[in-house]
Amino acid sequence: MKLVSWNVNGIRASVKKGFADVVADFDADIFCVQETKAQDDQVSEALTEIVGYELHSNSAERKGYSGTAILSKEKPLSFSVDMGKEEHDMEGRITHAEYEHFHSVNVYVPNSGSGLKRLDYRQKWDVAFTVYLNKLSKTKPLVVTGDFNVAHTENDLANPKSNYNKTSGFTQVEIDGLDNMMKELKLVDTFRAKHPTTFDKYSFWSMRGGARNRNVGWRLDYFLVSESLWPNVISAEIHDQVMGSDHCPISLELKF
Repeated sequence: MKLVSWNVNGIRASVKKGFADVVADFDADIFCVQETKAQDDQVSEALTEIVGYELHSNSAERKGYSGTAILSKEKPLSFSVDMGKEEHDMEGRITHAEYEHFHSVNVYVPNSGSGLKRLDYRQKWDVAFTVYLNKLSKTKPLVVTGDFNVAHTENDLANPKSNYNKTSGFTQVEIDGLDNMMKELKLVDTFRAKHPTTFDKYSFWSMRGGARNRNVGWRLDYFLVSESLWPNVISAEIHDQVMGSDHCPISLELKF
């Protein structure tokens, strides 16, 4: 089973840049998308040319902002959105599909913002999201993917020293949030576990200063799986050659 995740930075813009071709090339069973920046009907309209997939999306109340979607070849056993907490459920950040062997959770974690103005909210989100995942994990193992808006360790960004506790995405609060979630839920970071000594693979680059050409990037996108699923993991990759967004796709292959 092949899963792909990609923050497309606007689904309508991504379609114009060849999103359908990327989906076709990966031929994934499940394709998770973050930052659709569109309402559900607009997402559906943008993806009309993509065949062979069921579309499940979740849009923000604020138009042109946030949003997530799952394209699934197989009809999920169930589908749901959000975590059931009103303060966290207005931005379309979670889509969840249940399959025979696992819960697939697609997430676009809030960015702490310029000047870390949203860091306190981000901290509350991380706690609530962990509680939400914990409930799901009682029934089946988890495959959690998306843009987590945090580089987990200093090996997950090009310039750790200059960004630590100064830049959104690499504060101790955000790192602890991911740490606590992974420990409490016993989740494995599949890419790092498969590539323990690869420290120059990133999934996001700033649009400024030619960062992508210089590979001055951040690894913000993850596939996390329950420990019980780890023996089923064949591969976990970052596809930094795929263009069309300030993020690149990541993939996971499982065998059952």
